[in-house]
Amino acid sequence: MVDLKIGGVPEHFNYPWYLTLKNKEYQKHGINLRWKDYHGGTGEMCNALRTGETDIAIILTEGIIKDIIDGNPSKILQTYVTTPLIWGIHVSEKSTIQEISELENKRIAISRYGSGSHLMAIVNAYNQGWNLEQLHFVVVETLEGGIEALQNNKADYFMWEHFTTKPYVDQGVFRRIGNCPTPWPCFVIAVRNEVLEKYPEKITQILAIINETTRGFKSIENIDEVLSKRYDQQLVDVQKWLSITEWNPGEMATEEFISEVQNKLVHFNVINQKKNSSEFIKNMYI
Repeated sequence: MVDLKIGGVPEHFNYPWYLTLKNKEYQKHGINLRWKDYHGGTGEMCNALRTGETDIAIILTEGIIKDIIDGNPSKILQTYVTTPLIWGIHVSEKSTIQEISELENKRIAISRYGSGSHLMAIVNAYNQGWNLEQLHFVVVETLEGGIEALQNNKADYFMWEHFTTKPYVDQGVFRRIGNCPTPWPCFVIAVRNEVLEKYPEKITQILAIINETTRGFKSIENIDEVLSKRYDQQLVDVQKWLSITEWNPGEMATEEFISEVQNKLVHFNVINQKKNSSEFIKNMYI
């Protein structure tokens, strides 16, 4: 039995992994795959890949591409979710701010530098035509940290996935004043280089299992009700999310895909220069 560690955010996107782990599908192929929730998001997962705390990460596209540029010894195997992530732009319910235009030069709560909440705040600021040199970030580590920062006036706004934060909007904790979708497929599967070299067949098998599960995920009976209950979201919100979300059926990442994302990251001033796209990917033929 080969022991491998995998991690991702504790959100509805990763429920297919929960199903395959619950059914012990990896053990049937000699793989003891252990899941860890990363409440700190992509920044925390990038660090976990670097240190070996995790072997596989279901991670935001922009975050892992930037971190590989910065020296993360990992490869992207494929996209996981092929549709954009919708980032809600939130202020405290008590805030006087009503429009996105009022956020210029305001304090931005982010989970970590290099995280999605950090990088997408830069994308949003670029879209608004703001001076990127004047962005002021406040590190809060987690969604709960973002709630605390806004409620106690330590930061002015916070960007997090639209549907995950919807219950807090419903409860009057946050007020959403807009959305900012990623201009690329949102989640990819990344694996440490050392693991790819040591266990290529096992990684290939893991991909085959999860891709088979996501192909039929939307057709699972009452899946909307299951997700609504598990993630404490209104049924109508889960149904909307399912309608706009698509998983990758198994296509490997390509150099063209990496190049396109890098071009956009340069355009948004998230990265300074591109690297050879072949350095980011590893094709595992299934």
